[in-house]
Amino acid sequence: MLRHTGIGVVAGLASALLIGVVVQATPLALALYLLAPLPILIVAMGWSHRTGLVAAASGTLALALVTSPLRGLAFLVSTALPAWWLGYLALLGRETAPGRMEWYPTGRLLAWVAVTAAVALVVVVMLSSGDHAAYQERVQRLARAMLQLQLQETPSRGAGLDEDDLARIAERVAGLAPAIMATTFTLLLTFYLWAGARVVQISGRLPRPWPDLAATALPRRALWGLAAGAILTVAPGYAGAFGVALVGAFAAALALQGLAAIHDRSRAKPGRTPLLIGLYVLVFLTQGVALAALALFGLVDALTGRRRPAQAPPAT
Repeated sequence: MLRHTGIGVVAGLASALLIGVVVQATPLALALYLLAPLPILIVAMGWSHRTGLVAAASGTLALALVTSPLRGLAFLVSTALPAWWLGYLALLGRETAPGRMEWYPTGRLLAWVAVTAAVALVVVVMLSSGDHAAYQERVQRLARAMLQLQLQETPSRGAGLDEDDLARIAERVAGLAPAIMATTFTLLLTFYLWAGARVVQISGRLPRPWPDLAATALPRRALWGLAAGAILTVAPGYAGAFGVALVGAFAAALALQGLAAIHDRSRAKPGRTPLLIGLYVLVFLTQGVALAALALFGLVDALTGRRRPAQAPPAT
């Protein structure tokens, strides 16, 4: 137990160090910053969720003491707790028969990734911005600065736009900001979960067998989260921002389900490899457009329920 505690402390300090290097403002520092949740995820899945909790607590305490309590709290909400929580869920299982385990389904795990991303994002925004009016003003100012920079690079795009037009566009961009950030955070958390599980599997410490990722399908009741987010978007203040974030997070989860559905339905089909390569190239080149199309396909797949993980061939 003492050894596991020591491993958790080391992992938490490593995660806090990866967060701290972002002050260097270099591409390498940014890349290391983005990897900060991995140490906590790895110990949570490779040792136990208690070890992951020790890592989360030690990293938070280190940042709070070395930098500031607010930064430590932001690390706890945005990095440590999401990593620990997803590592805990990934290892949930129950014994259905002697020697036979039923592990937490990847579809439910994906739904929790979306909810975790939306909640963490809004809490971090509240911690960093205070009241909602200050947050709106800051995001609108940033959006306006980005628009002006784009117009300076391509003046033809700004033909006919006056200050009022720029203000309206900036306001719309600010309204969509929680969805854009939640979409990105959902994709990042999914990548962290996959990468952390791969590292633990390679080390031989992953308790559950590797799941059939192509069979991943959100449970239908998870779509109530998307509906709740859509309803909340009309609410004032941070409640509305949370609704927008929830819509963006579930859109990303549905896009990942759409991607999994294509993998699943193309099994043993001729030309599967060129099809998937072309799909990933298209996603990389078009980004938002491709993600929107995949999200729509994933929504249809979730509503029709034509895929069932139990019918998918076992992972080799």
